[in-house]
Amino acid sequence: MLHATELLGGEAYDVQGNFVGRVSELYIEPADQPNRVARYLLGRGKYLPLLARHDQISSVAPGVIKLNVEEKELEHFHTNEAWLAVRKDLLDQQIIDTRGRKVVRVNDVDLAEQRTNGTVELRVTDVDVGLTGAARRLLQGLASPMMIRRIQQKLPARTIRWEFVNLIEADPLRRVKLRITHDKLEKMHPADLADIMEELSPTERQSIIASLDEQTAAEALAELDSRLTSQIFERMAPEKAADIIEEMEPDKAADLLADLTPEMSQDVLEELPGKEAREVQALLSFDENSAGGMMTTDFVYVGETATRAQVVDWIRGRDIKLEQLDTIFLIDADAKLSGAVAVARLLLTEATEGLAHLKSEPLVSIAPDANEKEVFAIFDKYNLRSLAVVDVTGRPIGAITVDDVITRLRASL
Repeated sequence: MLHATELLGGEAYDVQGNFVGRVSELYIEPADQPNRVARYLLGRGKYLPLLARHDQISSVAPGVIKLNVEEKELEHFHTNEAWLAVRKDLLDQQIIDTRGRKVVRVNDVDLAEQRTNGTVELRVTDVDVGLTGAARRLLQGLASPMMIRRIQQKLPARTIRWEFVNLIEADPLRRVKLRITHDKLEKMHPADLADIMEELSPTERQSIIASLDEQTAAEALAELDSRLTSQIFERMAPEKAADIIEEMEPDKAADLLADLTPEMSQDVLEELPGKEAREVQALLSFDENSAGGMMTTDFVYVGETATRAQVVDWIRGRDIKLEQLDTIFLIDADAKLSGAVAVARLLLTEATEGLAHLKSEPLVSIAPDANEKEVFAIFDKYNLRSLAVVDVTGRPIGAITVDDVITRLRASL
């Protein structure tokens, strides 16, 4: 096992044993092989630097690399944004540990030797984010490589496998050239992704959101601090912002638009499809600290005469976020709220059972102009997970969920 800091600054010799230069950078070509050191940049003082390819390396050791060609066969350095530079792009840079779900800083890069047809290729295996890498950096040039290795053996290692690393690149064009994708981030829980973004700079946050699909971006932004979310959206094109907001729950979308400047909010509303725009505008008409301001219009209600089998079939045919569905509201022949059924009760009843027989007691609802303290009191008193919001005629117009209550309570602490 070698480390990048043991090679950077090391001496390079050609096949004749002549000194060629010092290793000043290691390049990876992600489009070719994502973890292979493809080229070595050899600095030569006042002369133009040279590049040695991976197939021109015969051996490597701490502080020394040997080539299998003469100096004249090496190419002169030329920049290429499709190359990932170990010193410039990794060392001391922030990366995302997708397995540990956090942002960390790289102290060193671990490299494994792979011998192929008389040459030695180096493969990135891990990034060092702990004391061992920091110690190597600190002692570089002050102690011999063997002494540094003996010291680091006494320190706790903290590394991340290369396959669990997600790089942060703000430049969208270079991100494409480096083939940096955020598919690992898209598999993370939105709350974890939001925590990660809170640790990044505004430019880095913008970069992450720009490269996520709309649904993942919407879920993460719904978990992010509202101040940061507003900053992200204010720097977005209205079309992109509308695409993301369209994937949000109506109440979350309304809260977000309320925090934007009036001009940006209006621009985004004009880009939303008619139905979504009307739902969000209706929610914006309520005071944010009222039941109407807390509710979502994305809730499930059915006729009270429906059977368990009919309701299940109806739910199957619709795009409903099942992980958030815990209550089904019932309406009577006049479309007035007549009851609420916990989804869990559907599992324990016959297919032909009518939902009217499964209603919870008592029938609880709240008016849209009720203040949030009244909402908190009702949730606490009846131990609810969802609460229907009804208009003056008793018809349900929305629902407040327990996660909305928890969010409000946390914000007030």
